Amino acid sequence: MSTAAIIPARNEVRTIADVARGCVGRVDHVIVVDDGSDDGTHERLVGLEVECLRRPESGGKAAALADGFARALELGADRVVTLDGDGQHDPADIDRLLGAARAHPEHLVIGARLRQRHRQPGIRHFANRFADFWVGWASGQRVPDSQTGFRVYPAALLEAVRPSTERRHGFVFETAMLIDGARAGFPCVAVPIDSVYRDDARPSYFRPGKDVWEIFVFVFWRILLSGLYLPGLWRMATRPTRFHPAPEA
Repeated sequence: MSTAAIIPARNEVRTIADVARGCVGRVDHVIVVDDGSDDGTHERLVGLEVECLRRPESGGKAAALADGFARALELGADRVVTLDGDGQHDPADIDRLLGAARAHPEHLVIGARLRQRHRQPGIRHFANRFADFWVGWASGQRVPDSQTGFRVYPAALLEAVRPSTERRHGFVFETAMLIDGARAGFPCVAVPIDSVYRDDARPSYFRPGKDVWEIFVFVFWRILLSGLYLPGLWRMATRPTRFHPAPEA
């Protein structure tokens, strides 16, 4: 099985080299998608065993991920790991996520930031929990961290589900992969990971107000167009979250 890691990056000069270096040797291909950076992000990758796709101007995270997915599929990847370039995901956890992917080959694996969750800023914690409920309803499953960017996608899911990559849909893209992926037969399984917040990290591009509202509108229409999708609400309410490894009884 061939595996690629996709790292979307915009102005991540302080962290991108460490993140990319941490992926090398854990997967077969490491692909950084430089989304129009103007701070020298690309130059920090020189000398590393990394392929860098450079977008001349920023198109947003959705477009960067789509470019990375297309390249990974061209390379024949069977699984694609995604993680952010800002250092909030520990590349060492790739091994654990890939272990879950091997055990659950027809699932979307998510790195759920459940350990040390108290470190999340209050507004981010509320926004994530709010999104988790609605995404869980629309996808018919419990989703413990719907906004995590640390994931493992089966190639078959990437070929079956292709959400909009318009810039205004930047953070909706990953939500669509969860919802439409589950409806296409690829439910999620969660691997608990740490919440990592670096002191030197740049401000997050995620805007808890505007971005959560756009996610909510997208999810609401998915539910409404499915006749309120009551079977999905029932499954979310009555079935436990899938974890790997399974919690001890």
